[in-house]
Amino acid sequence: MRSSRTNLAVVVLMLVAAASGLVAFSLGTPIAALPVTVHGLAGTALLVLAPWKVMAAYRGLRGRADGRRWRLSLLLAVATTVALVSGFLQASGAVPRLGSLTMMQVHVGSALLAVVLTPAHLRGRPMNVALAGRREFLRAGGLFGLAGLAWLGFEGALRSVGLPGGQRRFTGSHERGSFDAAALPATQWLDDRPPEVAEGHRVRFDATGEERNLSIEDLDRGDRLVATLDCTSGWYSTQEWEGALLANLIPPGVEGSILVTSLTGYRRRFPVSDAHRLLLATRLGGEPLRSSHGAPVRLVAPGRRGFWWVKWVAAVEIDGRPAWWQLPFPMT
Repeated sequence: MRSSRTNLAVVVLMLVAAASGLVAFSLGTPIAALPVTVHGLAGTALLVLAPWKVMAAYRGLRGRADGRRWRLSLLLAVATTVALVSGFLQASGAVPRLGSLTMMQVHVGSALLAVVLTPAHLRGRPMNVALAGRREFLRAGGLFGLAGLAWLGFEGALRSVGLPGGQRRFTGSHERGSFDAAALPATQWLDDRPPEVAEGHRVRFDATGEERNLSIEDLDRGDRLVATLDCTSGWYSTQEWEGALLANLIPPGVEGSILVTSLTGYRRRFPVSDAHRLLLATRLGGEPLRSSHGAPVRLVAPGRRGFWWVKWVAAVEIDGRPAWWQLPFPMT
Protein backbone atom coordinates (compact mmCIF):
# COMPACT_ATOMS: atom_id res chain seq x y z
CA MET A 1 0.00 0.00 0.00
CA ARG A 2 1.36 3.45 -0.93
CA SER A 3 2.45 5.83 1.83
CA SER A 4 -0.20 8.36 0.84
CA ARG A 5 -2.98 5.76 1.07
CA THR A 6 -1.59 4.40 4.32
CA ASN A 7 -1.47 7.87 5.87
CA LEU A 8 -5.03 8.56 4.77
CA ALA A 9 -6.27 5.24 6.17
CA VAL A 10 -4.54 5.88 9.52
CA VAL A 11 -6.04 9.37 9.80
CA VAL A 12 -9.55 8.14 8.94
CA LEU A 13 -9.29 5.31 11.47
CA MET A 14 -8.00 7.66 14.17
CA LEU A 15 -10.89 10.05 13.52
CA VAL A 16 -13.40 7.17 13.64
CA ALA A 17 -11.84 5.87 16.88
CA ALA A 18 -11.87 9.32 18.49
CA ALA A 19 -15.45 10.12 17.44
CA SER A 20 -16.85 6.71 18.43
CA GLY A 21 -15.04 6.84 21.78
CA LEU A 22 -16.47 10.27 22.50
CA VAL A 23 -20.00 9.16 21.60
CA ALA A 24 -19.66 5.98 23.67
CA PHE A 25 -18.58 8.05 26.67
CA SER A 26 -21.77 10.10 26.48
CA LEU A 27 -24.29 7.24 26.29
CA GLY A 28 -25.63 5.12 29.12
CA THR A 29 -28.33 3.17 27.26
CA PRO A 30 -27.97 -0.01 25.13
CA ILE A 31 -27.48 2.06 21.97
CA ALA A 32 -23.95 2.65 23.33
CA ALA A 33 -23.07 -0.85 22.10
CA LEU A 34 -22.88 0.53 18.53
CA PRO A 35 -20.18 3.20 19.07
CA VAL A 36 -18.33 0.86 21.46
CA THR A 37 -18.17 -1.79 18.72
CA VAL A 38 -17.12 0.76 16.10
CA HIS A 39 -14.41 2.00 18.49
CA GLY A 40 -13.09 -1.52 18.94
CA LEU A 41 -13.12 -2.21 15.21
CA ALA A 42 -11.27 1.04 14.46
CA GLY A 43 -8.58 0.19 17.02
CA THR A 44 -8.23 -3.32 15.63
CA ALA A 45 -7.97 -1.97 12.07
CA LEU A 46 -5.15 0.33 13.22
CA LEU A 47 -3.32 -2.70 14.58
CA VAL A 48 -3.82 -4.56 11.29
CA LEU A 49 -2.53 -1.54 9.39
CA ALA A 50 0.50 -1.10 11.67
CA PRO A 51 3.05 -3.01 9.47
CA TRP A 52 2.29 -0.82 6.45
CA LYS A 53 2.48 2.33 8.55
CA VAL A 54 5.83 1.28 9.99
CA MET A 55 7.21 0.74 6.48
CA ALA A 56 5.78 4.08 5.31
CA ALA A 57 7.33 5.84 8.30
CA TYR A 58 10.70 4.20 7.64
CA ARG A 59 10.68 5.30 4.00
CA GLY A 60 9.59 8.81 4.94
CA LEU A 61 12.21 9.36 7.63
CA ARG A 62 15.14 7.56 6.00
CA GLY A 63 17.87 9.98 5.16
CA ARG A 64 16.24 12.96 6.90
CA ALA A 65 18.29 14.87 9.42
CA ASP A 66 15.44 16.84 10.96
CA GLY A 67 15.65 15.75 14.57
CA ARG A 68 12.47 17.58 15.50
CA ARG A 69 10.42 15.50 13.05
CA TRP A 70 12.02 12.32 14.33
CA ARG A 71 11.10 13.21 17.90
CA LEU A 72 7.54 14.17 16.95
CA SER A 73 7.06 10.97 14.97
CA LEU A 74 8.47 8.87 17.80
CA LEU A 75 6.25 10.57 20.38
CA LEU A 76 3.17 10.04 18.21
CA ALA A 77 4.10 6.39 17.67
CA VAL A 78 4.51 5.87 21.42
CA ALA A 79 1.21 7.64 22.23
CA THR A 80 -0.68 5.63 19.61
CA THR A 81 0.86 2.34 20.75
CA VAL A 82 0.02 3.06 24.40
CA ALA A 83 -3.56 4.02 23.42
CA LEU A 84 -4.05 0.78 21.48
CA VAL A 85 -2.45 -1.52 24.06
CA SER A 86 -4.23 0.12 27.00
CA GLY A 87 -7.52 -0.01 25.10
CA PHE A 88 -7.30 -3.76 24.63
CA LEU A 89 -6.14 -4.24 28.23
CA GLN A 90 -9.10 -2.17 29.44
CA ALA A 91 -11.49 -4.23 27.34
CA SER A 92 -10.02 -7.49 28.63
CA GLY A 93 -10.16 -6.48 32.29
CA ALA A 94 -6.90 -8.38 32.84
CA VAL A 95 -4.97 -5.30 34.00
CA PRO A 96 -7.37 -2.76 35.54
CA ARG A 97 -4.70 -0.28 36.70
CA LEU A 98 -1.24 1.02 35.88
CA GLY A 99 0.09 2.41 39.13
CA SER A 100 -2.23 5.14 40.40
CA LEU A 101 -4.05 5.40 37.07
CA THR A 102 -6.89 3.25 35.84
CA MET A 103 -6.32 1.62 32.48
CA MET A 104 -9.14 3.73 31.07
CA GLN A 105 -7.34 6.90 32.16
CA VAL A 106 -4.16 5.67 30.45
CA HIS A 107 -6.14 4.86 27.30
CA VAL A 108 -7.97 8.19 27.11
CA GLY A 109 -4.89 10.27 28.02
CA SER A 110 -2.63 8.65 25.44
CA ALA A 111 -5.37 8.77 22.77
CA LEU A 112 -5.90 12.50 23.35
CA LEU A 113 -2.14 13.07 23.06
CA ALA A 114 -2.09 11.14 19.77
CA VAL A 115 -4.99 13.20 18.40
CA VAL A 116 -3.25 16.47 19.35
CA LEU A 117 0.06 15.40 17.76
CA THR A 118 -1.40 14.04 14.51
CA PRO A 119 -1.97 17.38 12.65
CA ALA A 120 1.62 18.48 13.23
CA HIS A 121 2.91 15.06 12.23
CA LEU A 122 0.97 15.11 8.95
CA ARG A 123 2.29 18.49 7.88
CA GLY A 124 4.32 17.96 4.71
CA ARG A 125 3.51 14.27 4.43
CA PRO A 126 1.72 12.78 1.41
CA MET A 127 -1.94 11.91 1.85
CA ASN A 128 -3.91 11.16 -1.30
CA VAL A 129 -7.55 12.09 -0.79
CA ALA A 130 -8.59 11.56 -4.41
CA LEU A 131 -11.58 9.36 -5.11
CA ALA A 132 -10.52 5.76 -4.58
CA GLY A 133 -10.73 3.22 -7.38
CA ARG A 134 -11.80 -0.40 -7.39
CA ARG A 135 -8.44 -1.63 -6.08
CA GLU A 136 -8.49 0.76 -3.14
CA PHE A 137 -12.03 -0.25 -2.22
CA LEU A 138 -11.01 -3.91 -2.30
CA ARG A 139 -8.03 -3.15 -0.06
CA ALA A 140 -10.21 -1.20 2.35
CA GLY A 141 -12.71 -4.05 2.40
CA GLY A 142 -9.92 -6.52 3.09
CA LEU A 143 -8.60 -4.34 5.92
CA PHE A 144 -11.97 -4.07 7.62
CA GLY A 145 -12.64 -7.75 7.04
CA LEU A 146 -9.40 -8.68 8.80
CA ALA A 147 -10.19 -6.21 11.58
CA GLY A 148 -13.65 -7.69 12.04
CA LEU A 149 -12.30 -11.23 12.24
CA ALA A 150 -9.59 -10.16 14.68
CA TRP A 151 -12.15 -8.33 16.87
CA LEU A 152 -14.45 -11.35 16.91
CA GLY A 153 -11.48 -13.54 17.81
CA PHE A 154 -10.52 -11.20 20.64
CA GLU A 155 -14.07 -11.22 22.03
CA GLY A 156 -14.27 -14.98 21.76
CA ALA A 157 -10.92 -15.40 23.51
CA LEU A 158 -12.06 -13.23 26.43
CA ARG A 159 -15.08 -15.48 26.96
CA SER A 160 -13.23 -18.77 26.47
CA VAL A 161 -10.51 -18.01 29.03
CA GLY A 162 -12.93 -16.41 31.48
CA LEU A 163 -11.44 -12.91 31.61
CA PRO A 164 -13.68 -10.15 33.05
CA GLY A 165 -13.91 -8.50 29.65
CA GLY A 166 -16.09 -11.33 28.41
CA GLN A 167 -18.88 -10.10 30.73
CA ARG A 168 -18.52 -6.35 30.29
CA ARG A 169 -21.56 -4.12 29.87
CA PHE A 170 -22.77 -2.67 26.55
CA THR A 171 -20.80 0.49 27.40
CA GLY A 172 -17.61 -1.55 27.74
CA SER A 173 -17.56 -1.12 31.53
CA HIS A 174 -16.71 -3.86 34.03
CA GLU A 175 -18.87 -4.77 37.03
CA ARG A 176 -17.73 -3.54 40.46
CA GLY A 177 -19.47 -4.28 43.76
CA SER A 178 -23.11 -4.46 42.69
CA PHE A 179 -25.59 -4.51 45.61
CA ASP A 180 -22.71 -4.01 48.03
CA ALA A 181 -22.58 -0.37 49.11
CA ALA A 182 -19.19 -0.80 50.78
CA ALA A 183 -17.67 -2.05 47.51
CA LEU A 184 -19.00 0.80 45.35
CA PRO A 185 -15.95 2.66 43.93
CA ALA A 186 -15.62 6.34 44.81
CA THR A 187 -14.58 8.55 41.91
CA GLN A 188 -15.01 12.21 40.97
CA TRP A 189 -15.17 13.99 37.62
CA LEU A 190 -11.77 15.53 36.76
CA ASP A 191 -10.80 17.99 39.52
CA ASP A 192 -14.05 17.78 41.53
CA ARG A 193 -13.29 16.97 45.18
CA PRO A 194 -15.37 16.10 48.28
CA PRO A 195 -16.35 19.41 49.93
CA GLU A 196 -16.81 20.33 53.56
CA VAL A 197 -20.51 19.85 54.33
CA ALA A 198 -22.01 21.91 57.14
CA GLU A 199 -24.01 20.15 59.82
CA GLY A 200 -27.73 20.44 59.12
CA HIS A 201 -27.13 20.79 55.36
CA ARG A 202 -30.21 21.80 53.36
CA VAL A 203 -30.91 21.65 49.64
CA ARG A 204 -32.20 24.83 48.05
CA PHE A 205 -35.22 23.85 45.97
CA ASP A 206 -36.98 26.21 43.58
CA ALA A 207 -39.54 24.74 41.19
CA THR A 208 -42.22 27.43 41.09
CA GLY A 209 -40.39 30.65 41.94
CA GLU A 210 -40.91 30.03 45.64
CA GLU A 211 -37.64 28.90 47.16
CA ARG A 212 -37.59 26.18 49.83
CA ASN A 213 -34.75 24.77 51.86
CA LEU A 214 -35.20 21.03 52.26
CA SER A 215 -33.47 19.16 55.07
CA ILE A 216 -32.12 15.64 54.73
CA GLU A 217 -35.13 14.47 56.72
CA ASP A 218 -37.43 16.16 54.18
CA LEU A 219 -35.71 14.23 51.38
CA ASP A 220 -35.49 10.91 53.19
CA ARG A 221 -38.94 9.83 51.90
CA GLY A 222 -38.21 6.19 51.17
CA ASP A 223 -38.63 6.44 47.37
CA ARG A 224 -36.47 3.66 45.93
CA LEU A 225 -34.67 3.00 42.69
CA VAL A 226 -32.44 0.12 41.64
CA ALA A 227 -30.12 1.88 39.23
CA THR A 228 -26.77 1.28 37.58
CA LEU A 229 -24.00 3.82 38.01
CA ASP A 230 -21.85 3.46 34.87
CA CYS A 231 -18.66 5.47 35.25
CA THR A 232 -16.51 6.67 32.36
CA SER A 233 -13.55 5.30 34.36
CA GLY A 234 -14.58 1.91 32.96
CA TRP A 235 -16.70 0.30 35.69
CA TYR A 236 -20.38 -0.04 36.57
CA SER A 237 -22.24 -0.94 39.74
CA THR A 238 -25.94 -1.66 40.31
CA GLN A 239 -27.22 -0.50 43.69
CA GLU A 240 -30.43 0.24 45.56
CA TRP A 241 -30.84 3.95 46.26
CA GLU A 242 -33.39 5.68 48.53
CA GLY A 243 -34.53 9.27 48.85
CA ALA A 244 -37.01 11.49 47.04
CA LEU A 245 -38.08 11.24 43.41
CA LEU A 246 -38.07 14.66 41.78
CA ALA A 247 -41.48 13.90 40.28
CA ASN A 248 -42.85 13.95 43.84
CA LEU A 249 -41.29 17.36 44.51
CA ILE A 250 -41.92 19.20 41.24
CA PRO A 251 -45.54 20.20 40.52
CA PRO A 252 -47.06 19.15 37.17
CA GLY A 253 -47.08 21.56 34.26
CA VAL A 254 -43.67 23.07 35.02
CA GLU A 255 -41.66 23.99 31.92
CA GLY A 256 -37.95 24.43 31.30
CA SER A 257 -35.17 22.22 32.59
CA ILE A 258 -34.02 20.88 35.94
CA LEU A 259 -30.67 22.34 36.99
CA VAL A 260 -28.90 20.35 39.71
CA THR A 261 -25.90 22.01 41.35
CA SER A 262 -23.29 20.58 43.70
CA LEU A 263 -21.63 22.27 46.68
CA THR A 264 -18.49 22.29 44.51
CA GLY A 265 -20.20 24.28 41.74
CA TYR A 266 -20.45 21.24 39.46
CA ARG A 267 -23.82 21.16 37.67
CA ARG A 268 -25.90 19.24 35.15
CA ARG A 269 -29.16 20.11 33.43
CA PHE A 270 -32.01 17.63 32.72
CA PRO A 271 -35.34 17.78 30.87
CA VAL A 272 -38.36 18.15 33.17
CA SER A 273 -39.80 15.02 31.56
CA ASP A 274 -37.05 13.03 33.34
CA ALA A 275 -38.29 14.02 36.80
CA HIS A 276 -40.05 10.67 37.32
CA ARG A 277 -36.72 8.82 37.05
CA LEU A 278 -34.41 11.24 38.88
CA LEU A 279 -33.86 10.57 42.56
CA LEU A 280 -32.30 12.78 45.22
CA ALA A 281 -30.66 9.94 47.14
CA THR A 282 -29.92 10.11 50.85
CA ARG A 283 -29.33 6.39 51.34
CA LEU A 284 -27.41 3.64 49.56
CA GLY A 285 -28.12 0.00 50.31
CA GLY A 286 -30.28 0.98 53.27
CA GLU A 287 -27.55 3.05 54.93
CA PRO A 288 -26.87 6.81 54.85
CA LEU A 289 -24.58 7.91 52.03
CA ARG A 290 -20.88 8.30 52.69
CA SER A 291 -19.08 11.52 51.76
CA SER A 292 -17.13 9.82 48.95
CA HIS A 293 -20.44 8.70 47.45
CA GLY A 294 -22.03 12.16 47.60
CA ALA A 295 -23.37 12.52 51.16
CA PRO A 296 -25.60 13.91 52.37
CA VAL A 297 -27.52 14.06 49.04
CA ARG A 298 -26.62 12.97 45.52
CA LEU A 299 -28.54 12.69 42.30
CA VAL A 300 -29.32 9.27 40.82
CA ALA A 301 -29.87 9.48 37.05
CA PRO A 302 -30.63 6.02 35.55
CA GLY A 303 -29.63 5.56 31.92
CA ARG A 304 -26.95 8.26 32.09
CA ARG A 305 -23.20 7.91 32.58
CA GLY A 306 -21.72 8.65 35.98
CA PHE A 307 -20.77 12.28 35.35
CA TRP A 308 -24.50 13.11 35.30
CA TRP A 309 -24.96 11.79 38.85
CA VAL A 310 -24.28 15.06 40.68
CA LYS A 311 -22.79 14.54 44.16
CA TRP A 312 -23.16 16.72 47.27
CA VAL A 313 -26.31 18.38 45.90
CA ALA A 314 -26.70 21.99 47.03
CA ALA A 315 -29.57 23.19 44.83
CA VAL A 316 -32.29 21.97 42.49
CA GLU A 317 -34.11 24.56 40.43
CA ILE A 318 -36.31 24.85 37.38
CA ASP A 319 -34.55 26.94 34.78
CA GLY A 320 -36.06 28.49 31.66
CA ARG A 321 -33.20 27.30 29.42
CA PRO A 322 -33.60 24.02 27.49
CA ALA A 323 -31.91 20.87 28.77
CA TRP A 324 -29.35 20.88 25.93
CA TRP A 325 -28.07 24.32 26.98
CA GLN A 326 -24.79 22.96 28.40
CA LEU A 327 -21.55 21.36 27.31
CA PRO A 328 -21.87 17.63 26.53
CA PHE A 329 -19.09 17.00 29.04
CA PRO A 330 -18.33 19.30 32.00
CA MET A 331 -14.90 20.91 31.73
CA THR A 332 -14.29 20.69 35.47
